[in-house]
Amino acid sequence: MTVIVARLVLIQGIDHDRYTALGERQRLRTVALAANRGYILDRNGRDLAVSVARTSVWVNPRDVVDPLAAARALSPVLGQPVPALQAKLTKAGTFAYLGRKLDDATAKAVATLDLPGIYTLPEPARLLPAAGLAAPVLGKVGLDNNGLAGLEQQFDRALVGRPGRLVVERDPAGRRIAQGQKRHEPSQAGDDLVLTLDRGLQYETERLLAAQITSTRAKGGVALVMATGSGEVLSMANLEAAKPGGPVTPSPRNIAVTDVYEPGSVNKLITIAAALEERAVSTSDRLNVPDRMKLGNHVFSDHDPHAPKAWSPADIMRESSNIGSIMIAQRLGRDQLGAYLREFGFGTRTGLGFPGETAGLVRPASSWYSTDMGSIPIGQGVSVTALQMLAAYNTVANGGVYVAPKLVKATVDAAGRERSTAAPITRRVVSPATASAVREMLEEVVKSGTGTLAAIDGYRVGGKTGTARKPAIGGHGYINGAYVSSFAGFVPVDRPAFTAMVMLDEPTPIFGGLVAAPMFADLSRYVLREMRIPPTPVSVTPGSSAVPARPAVDGDLPVATTVVAPSTSVR
Repeated sequence: MTVIVARLVLIQGIDHDRYTALGERQRLRTVALAANRGYILDRNGRDLAVSVARTSVWVNPRDVVDPLAAARALSPVLGQPVPALQAKLTKAGTFAYLGRKLDDATAKAVATLDLPGIYTLPEPARLLPAAGLAAPVLGKVGLDNNGLAGLEQQFDRALVGRPGRLVVERDPAGRRIAQGQKRHEPSQAGDDLVLTLDRGLQYETERLLAAQITSTRAKGGVALVMATGSGEVLSMANLEAAKPGGPVTPSPRNIAVTDVYEPGSVNKLITIAAALEERAVSTSDRLNVPDRMKLGNHVFSDHDPHAPKAWSPADIMRESSNIGSIMIAQRLGRDQLGAYLREFGFGTRTGLGFPGETAGLVRPASSWYSTDMGSIPIGQGVSVTALQMLAAYNTVANGGVYVAPKLVKATVDAAGRERSTAAPITRRVVSPATASAVREMLEEVVKSGTGTLAAIDGYRVGGKTGTARKPAIGGHGYINGAYVSSFAGFVPVDRPAFTAMVMLDEPTPIFGGLVAAPMFADLSRYVLREMRIPPTPVSVTPGSSAVPARPAVDGDLPVATTVVAPSTSVR
């Protein structure tokens, strides 16, 4: 009796709490309740991604009376084969999913069957109200409410919220105890994410890009719009076509920040701006520019043969002269050119923190070959993202100050408290005077150079065309006949409100002035209307036209030929 009493004291007194906990663990079952992910909103509070209520169906195999009959009844409703369902209905344990996040009609049909052991559970599902709008930017969410790609992955911790719990008491066979415990701890929704994107502009950007990809039979393309002073990305479109001229769909990744390309002649902006800033050349200088130049074992040439021309830096920019750009780069020097490429943002990530973002490829100037002083000044032999190139043009538009791109404005918690994201990094790259001089040069490109199809009646437009060769896989040489065509610029030239860029992958025709510049103009017209920017009077000399009739064909194609065999370069 002494031993029994001592044991009772131990169990009922000293170890009471431990044994109580052991008993509860045997009887209590906890089901996690997923939280609603926070919404993703555009800059004006319009929905881009939301969470909606869906129903999941699960089974406690111990409560199933007739597994085969239940499987036969569920098969046509859930669209699953009978053997697969029967295996779930008879597996060991007390929980197995039969269907996740079903639509309302399916969930109702399952409930109507009223099968023993089959239960439903509310779960949130991700929905894009505007279909695939900005899908590569927003990313993906998995079945378990976790971010898998894009902003959904980058901001998963803020968006996911706090899960709740449903605690119920069951007997040793797993059956619900009628008068047992039942506790419901509700989940807490995640924070909302407010982007810099404008939903209306995003739609128009994707619409115009899709039409241009189709009409030029391109493989895909990217289009971007950025607010000049703040660096806020207003639209970011990434589209591709399964086959030339075929249907256009969102890219599976955010090409604008994850993929690199050799930019071609749009890179001449950096070459000329750096030389002006370092006073290697002045706006009044005249260079005697031939149409061919040999560097190392390569011969570089302009797209169109010509006798030596006395060209200013503005003429070289307007005509997109490869040889003129190379001559300016030689005056600047290898080390200075390499330093300015990095100052303009090449070779480093933009700071977005976007999953998979690449820094591009800019080799140290100390490792350049003799031919690199011919290829890099004209945008070959250096790899960048479309967003990096947009930011470089935005630097000139912004008076010489680089402002890092920004895609997320703020987070908003369940109580409505808004937390702004950090201000973007800024730095001065060139002086206001240099930026102004380059802007005027880029305006001449649109007025009478290779970018005339980017002109907009009533507005001063500045920009540059590019038609760059595509490197072969593995980095050895270039793909024959494959080009990336682009146009980057800003409006209005005297006080740019936005910077935009269009890039097309293997279009027909290949010239950026013919395929990318027209879309830039169409996109800019929409932005000008949305921003309510009034026209700027354009002075026109009597008897002349503000937009010359000359064809907007890139002189870009840098015909860089080796002394052995010719190969095309880009303008």
